[in-house]
Amino acid sequence: MHRFNGTLIPIGGNEDKGIEENEMYTLEFIDEGILFHVVKEAGGIDANIVVIPTASSIPVEVGENYMEAFTTLGCKNVTILDIRSKEDSEKQDAIHLIQNANCVMFSGGDQSKITDKIGGTTIHTILTERYKNEKGFVIAGTSAGAMMMSNEMIAGGSASEAFIKGAVTMYKGLALIPELIIDTHFIKRGRFGRVSEAVAQFPKLVGIGLAEDTGLIIKNGRLRVIGSGMVIVFDGRKIKHNNHKRLKEGTPMSLTNLKTHILSNGDRFNIKNKKVKVLPIEAPFI
Repeated sequence: MHRFNGTLIPIGGNEDKGIEENEMYTLEFIDEGILFHVVKEAGGIDANIVVIPTASSIPVEVGENYMEAFTTLGCKNVTILDIRSKEDSEKQDAIHLIQNANCVMFSGGDQSKITDKIGGTTIHTILTERYKNEKGFVIAGTSAGAMMMSNEMIAGGSASEAFIKGAVTMYKGLALIPELIIDTHFIKRGRFGRVSEAVAQFPKLVGIGLAEDTGLIIKNGRLRVIGSGMVIVFDGRKIKHNNHKRLKEGTPMSLTNLKTHILSNGDRFNIKNKKVKVLPIEAPFI
């Protein structure tokens, strides 16, 4: 496990409660409680916050949404960086913004758009170097913006075909925290099987399933749960039986000794030594 000085805050997403599936009607919006944590970790309301809505198919609307949300919390220095191509990631204005940000926030949408348009660019290099070296530098992301933090990144997959080989599609993320595979909207969209197959493919990695309105503050290889929902940790490092490599596509999998933890607000997990620290039962709800 590499030791990094910065902070990652992956968030599980929090959809509008409308019944429409179209992104236009279900703008990803983060509960004030979690957004408050993002601002606090970045140094408070005077922090330079850059929002990148690249994953979204409606980046202008999503950017405005975040601008309004951060402004409501009292933030004074919020900029929307609308990157739509690799060329945009090499522009001097964009590079300057990332060099001077205290926090970079990625929106929801399609995580592959982030890796296609930012992966391997100057902005990607600066994000990685600053996260590695600078204490207090924050990279946050909701939904797609959380999933792209992995190296082995879930790009898609059907919940209805859970536990079937080939149900999950993997892609390369920005590798900010290569020890984890992060999935979001975990409870509502029934993604238990999706993360299980991802961990079966990469058993040395830890799978993380984030519920809506739930996030992690990750520092120095330790993660702490924030928000109102739960986080499921899939630790496959001691799997005893894993037939994933031998199976044909479309065949049900079998896995034994896949260790899982269900964590909620205030609970902690150490990625390296796998130790869990939960709040005592008598502790007041945070």
